[in-house]
Amino acid sequence: MNRIRKLVAPGALVVGMGVAATGMELFRDPLPDLGAQAPQQPSVAARIPGPESLSAAFRNASRSTLPAVVYVKYETAARTVASRVPDQFRGTPMEQFFGGGQMTLPPEEGSGSGFIISEDGYVLTNNHVVANASRVTVVLADKRELSAKVVGRDPNTDIAVLKVDAEGLPVAQLGDAEALQTGDWVLALGYPMSLGQTTTAGIVSAKGRSLGIVQRDRSATAPLEHFIQTDAAVNPGNSGGPLVDLNGRVVGVNTAIASPTGFYAGYGFAVPIDMAKRVADDLIRYGQVHRPMLGVAIRGVTTADAEVFRLPSPSGAVVYTEPTGPAKAAGVRMGDVIVAVDGQAVGDDGDLKAALAAKRPGERVTLDLVRYGERERVAVKLAEMELRAASNDAPAGDDREPTARLGLSVMQVTPEVARQYRLPFQDGVVITAVDGNGPAARSLAGGMRIERLNGREVRSVADVRAEAARLKPGQVVSLVVRAPDGQQAIVNYRARG
Repeated sequence: MNRIRKLVAPGALVVGMGVAATGMELFRDPLPDLGAQAPQQPSVAARIPGPESLSAAFRNASRSTLPAVVYVKYETAARTVASRVPDQFRGTPMEQFFGGGQMTLPPEEGSGSGFIISEDGYVLTNNHVVANASRVTVVLADKRELSAKVVGRDPNTDIAVLKVDAEGLPVAQLGDAEALQTGDWVLALGYPMSLGQTTTAGIVSAKGRSLGIVQRDRSATAPLEHFIQTDAAVNPGNSGGPLVDLNGRVVGVNTAIASPTGFYAGYGFAVPIDMAKRVADDLIRYGQVHRPMLGVAIRGVTTADAEVFRLPSPSGAVVYTEPTGPAKAAGVRMGDVIVAVDGQAVGDDGDLKAALAAKRPGERVTLDLVRYGERERVAVKLAEMELRAASNDAPAGDDREPTARLGLSVMQVTPEVARQYRLPFQDGVVITAVDGNGPAARSLAGGMRIERLNGREVRSVADVRAEAARLKPGQVVSLVVRAPDGQQAIVNYRARG
């Protein structure tokens, strides 16, 4: 069975080798009509680039981007995380063998890749490369080693931004993932398996892939996947490195592979650069991502849906529960099938999520719907999603929500949210993400309900924000939380500066 693996290289060196081959069939021109005086046309063979010109394109694309590709090393401190105790062992002496619901992970080292997006030292990489890092080092192409600060992380797209203290750095040119087509040549650049800079070549195998890998991260509160699939060889350590076109423009961020062994088996996946850049811009500016909210729970269309909803083809995104917020106000109903956003066709739920991810809260969008065979068009003003991804220290003067000082993100629980995230409670405030480098990283986890904060009862997100706004840097924070298994705990730490 294939396994989806994120591409972080462990400290140990693993050596592997893959060989790719391409074939090309040339067709002869049809026999000419000897009686006609038609202008001569170049043969198909003459129009196909020869090996020298293709090699030159690979060389130029690689050479123009490699100076901006960096090696990312990370270290993690020992940390305590929640571990699940099987129900049959709860309350028995056997429970002790599961650590009483907690386990301690030892320190570890690892590596990934990244690329420079600004001359003053901003670096784009994957969230999973630095998610639990206590120390991050960036090694430039010229072998300089620089300490890096994690500016912000977004588990929902698996994107993170680092900052090193340097000027005049080489910068990767960003391209347009939307312009990519299946069959286009691409190069994967990075540091696989702790080797030096490496370039591999392949084609775009597919676009818009959703693997379900991001939602496995418990801190990903609104997972968004719309991967570029490629057969360019990528391996552990390639995570965060660029996928580039033959003009040397970055079109994706290499993120995962599908493989039965954990090493390259022909299927690599990259976050489209359009999505990554949108996330990076927010992380640099605000320290977190301001994500728009439509207010619908959606899924892809099946053939049965197409028959029931009288669709011309099984495409679009089905609204399968009662809408809330902006969608409800605009008249969207359960059973509607969204088939276009601002005139852009929606093939599946991933297309809809990607189209909305390119928007900002407060923007208006036009949705084309099919409502049991009838075409409808509605205008919706997007709200801002309450789910906020964990982030690290943001630049001074940012306008993040006050809960950032707590080192966590929260969300109001409703019966719908409880169903969606399988929570054992249907009200209150739940922790959606914990800053991996923050003061509460070792004690709190996503899925915990906050019951009291500094002695005050918590019933809403507003309660948390109000109390967080009163905190001063270094002031003691005392939380009473309840884990999904029902166990209550008190956690004390100091507010971040």
